[in-house]
Amino acid sequence: MKILIFGSGGREHALAWAIAKSDRVTEIVCAPGNGGMASLARLVPVSLSDLGAMVEIALRERADLTVVGPELPLSLGLVDALQQRGLKVFGPTQAAAMLESSKSFAKRFLQRHNIPTANYAVCTSAEEVDNAIEFFHPPIVVKADGLAAGKGVVICQSRRSAIEAAQGLFDGKLLGSAEQQLVIEEFLVGEEVSFLCLSDGKHVAPLVPAQDHKRVGEGDTGPNTGGMGVYSTDDILEPEMQEWIMHHIARPTIRGMAEEGTPFVGVLYIGLMMTARGPQVLEFNARFGDPETQAILMRLDSDLVDALEACVEGRLSETEFRWKPGASACVIASSGGYPGSFQTGFAIAGLEDVAAMPNVQIFHSGTAISGGKLRTSGGRVLGVTAVGATLPQALVLAYEAMGKVHFQDMYYRRDIGHRALHKPGAH
Repeated sequence: MKILIFGSGGREHALAWAIAKSDRVTEIVCAPGNGGMASLARLVPVSLSDLGAMVEIALRERADLTVVGPELPLSLGLVDALQQRGLKVFGPTQAAAMLESSKSFAKRFLQRHNIPTANYAVCTSAEEVDNAIEFFHPPIVVKADGLAAGKGVVICQSRRSAIEAAQGLFDGKLLGSAEQQLVIEEFLVGEEVSFLCLSDGKHVAPLVPAQDHKRVGEGDTGPNTGGMGVYSTDDILEPEMQEWIMHHIARPTIRGMAEEGTPFVGVLYIGLMMTARGPQVLEFNARFGDPETQAILMRLDSDLVDALEACVEGRLSETEFRWKPGASACVIASSGGYPGSFQTGFAIAGLEDVAAMPNVQIFHSGTAISGGKLRTSGGRVLGVTAVGATLPQALVLAYEAMGKVHFQDMYYRRDIGHRALHKPGAH
């Protein structure tokens, strides 16, 4: 089989790595890929915002299966365009991807189908924000309606700061482009869990749970990022709780999308807050998470290509998943200053030393080959990912590997997994 992957981040590198392990795969093409993926795939340059160019590549390559990684091509309708041309493609249609591309759509969908989520208001003007804010007690969450690469959420400690954050989204000062509408939400207290499922439009299969660390600073401080690290263990969710989430959230979501004429085929990423009143949906993503994918796929012990193909062909219920016991952990090395302004183009050293370590993989996010050297090219640069019999073992291995990697202004959190490690009985 020939597989075409659209995307350029750590998620796509992890997908290519897992797909390459399949005995069925003879060639992988990544568009555009990154500096670390060249050993696994043939790289084809493309802008992920150029729908026509992506369609042209897919038609030229004629892959047996195309996998769309990031949210932007999904929101542009790449899956629809390829399906219309008779190509087999993994990912939701533009209409189904609205679960991620519009937070107001997602909140109204959740309400329609009685799926637990935070109280909210959708606002299209500063006047509506002023009126809505009176119904919320600080802290108050203000969210951009559209795609924001994990940076469109502001937690406000007062009504005044919430009004200011909303104005910053409306006038484009916070994200660089003006939002037409936004969502005001109650602040939920609890632990976040990333619960990813595969779906063929009717059936749902859960992947192993993970816990992301979105804040840039240790102790979960500072601004939100695309994710600074993640871990996965079976202990994150008890089997009974996992089944509750499947019964009350995952299956009703897939069933509701089908009932509304927009069947969801692909990865349903459910961002949960485990509150005192039970799991609440924080957000949906319509694709694999980044960096969750890195940790999850390190634990996958069955053929990923079989599962992706089963989703596209509507036979997910026949697919068996096998998972390695124990734990995995991914720590992100970022450019200093991320998620604010940062410099790129710095040479990266030490990757050969890490490659010699067992049970460790480095997945590239923001790297490029320039002047014959691998250099930084983005905010999140590398994801150092390890597996172990226990979470502490996986973390020790990941941080040992991280200690061998060097580039100018490199930054990483040193407390990934801290919540799990401080729980009673953690080992």
